[in-house]
Amino acid sequence: MSVVLDLADIQGNILDAYPKQGYFKGRTILLTIGGDSEKARAANGRHFVTQLLPRVTSALASRGSGDAEPPAIAVNIAFTFYGLLMLGVPTRTLRGMPDEFIDGMAKRARMLGDDFSGAGWQSKWDEAWQPAKPESAVHILLVLNQRYTASPADLDAVTEQIVALGKQNRVEVRGGHNPPGHANQPLYQDLTALFDAQGRPTPKEHFGFSDGISDPVFEGQYAAEQTQAAAIGQGAVDGNGNWRALATGEFLLGYPDEAQEIPGSAMPLAFSRNGTFLAYRKLHENVASWRKFIDDQAEKFAAVWGLEIDIARETLVAKMAGRWSDGVPLAKAKDFAAWQEFNQKYPEDSPERERQLVDFTYRDDPDGGKCPMTSHTRRVNTRDALDPWIAAGQPKQAAGSVLNNRRRILRRGLPYGSSGPDTADKDEHGIVMLVVCSSLARQFEFVQQQWIHYGVDARAGNDTCPIVGNHSQGAETEDEYARKRNGPKAKFVVPSDPSSGKPPYIAEGLPQFVETRGGDYFFVPSLTALRMIGMGTVDPT
Repeated sequence: MSVVLDLADIQGNILDAYPKQGYFKGRTILLTIGGDSEKARAANGRHFVTQLLPRVTSALASRGSGDAEPPAIAVNIAFTFYGLLMLGVPTRTLRGMPDEFIDGMAKRARMLGDDFSGAGWQSKWDEAWQPAKPESAVHILLVLNQRYTASPADLDAVTEQIVALGKQNRVEVRGGHNPPGHANQPLYQDLTALFDAQGRPTPKEHFGFSDGISDPVFEGQYAAEQTQAAAIGQGAVDGNGNWRALATGEFLLGYPDEAQEIPGSAMPLAFSRNGTFLAYRKLHENVASWRKFIDDQAEKFAAVWGLEIDIARETLVAKMAGRWSDGVPLAKAKDFAAWQEFNQKYPEDSPERERQLVDFTYRDDPDGGKCPMTSHTRRVNTRDALDPWIAAGQPKQAAGSVLNNRRRILRRGLPYGSSGPDTADKDEHGIVMLVVCSSLARQFEFVQQQWIHYGVDARAGNDTCPIVGNHSQGAETEDEYARKRNGPKAKFVVPSDPSSGKPPYIAEGLPQFVETRGGDYFFVPSLTALRMIGMGTVDPT
């Protein structure tokens, strides 16, 4: 029996990524609940939540219902552990929250690799995320998304109304969305898709990749007749080589997960059901370092493999990502010529192209000859590559991997800043990544620690992800803590076909391309739970 979700109870941006619904700009606002006493803070915060509730966008509203258009500005809300504490949510409810959520992101820094830059790692985060007492830390996250039918003035108007509502209740904006010492410290974090020369929104990010192509599909996310088609390439591989939707409980609380269990959660059940967890990650991209590295390495790579420089550059970037710059997977087009053939067969307007970009496995590429096992795409979604049958050399019996099925995450968010041809690393540009999942530890933290920052499952020792991983500079590392922490100089290996007569190419000395600039863990309640919080009627008994 298929799962039927109550779309009116689930917040928007969980079932569907807002950019795919026409929301190409956005803004995040961080709030702190104030008051002269514990009781006053709880009353102030609850009153704010109650007054904001009619504005909160549900999945039903964001998809459009009947003749109703989706809202011009979508508004969604989430809370840190201390935010729930300040709101007066009972201790018996809070103790049912998972440990990693209670800890918060900063306390998990070593596991996540966020202490990579040295002992003073958190001093490099944006001012908004700097260490603070629980009473003055980030308590509430508001995410505003602007639909293409709206204007920046509409976004500003809604922002001003919500900020004014907060001031009436002593819920204050926590600004400072730049590192300490930066002259410009905006109150909000503005987000925007990157637009092409014709002013059209693109799925690109600042390094030039097409992003957000593949995302998990789970039961109840779409109507039953749409689910099977949507699950192809984005669900789980069953024992017969077919695709199926993942279990709802991997992404929404209160439903069976891939283990056919409903994990324990904060009580009462109505408080947790239809809610989920979110990891907010502001990831700064060192665009100038990226471009220089690729240019330098492309010349060497071209010489070693006997390629034209432009082909060498495109190939190197594709090998690092696991996809060509337009999103075509290496599993479907292993070299430059095959990429050109793919695009001729499936042009941009082809109805089949979208499926081809996601419908693939790695069973015929167990050693990474087409798509390196250490590439970004293959690390974060191993598909069937960890199937024990493949490891045993029997790929025809491949049935996918439970390990992979239980590590999937929903990727939301948008880029921020701009990156023209003369951009510098110190400029503000990157991605605000919103990771949605039911278990931050089992899903997000596992992928971040084991698959991005370790290379064991990719049979690459300590080699990290070549794009978003931490890249040690070895003995050249200035910070002593980081030098002892990080190991030898980072490298990336491009494997070669033994029959080609070409050697593997080793790109050594990868600079740090991506840096964490702040974030935390948030609980995203259902609309029902928001009403309970606002009314102060959360009863764990």
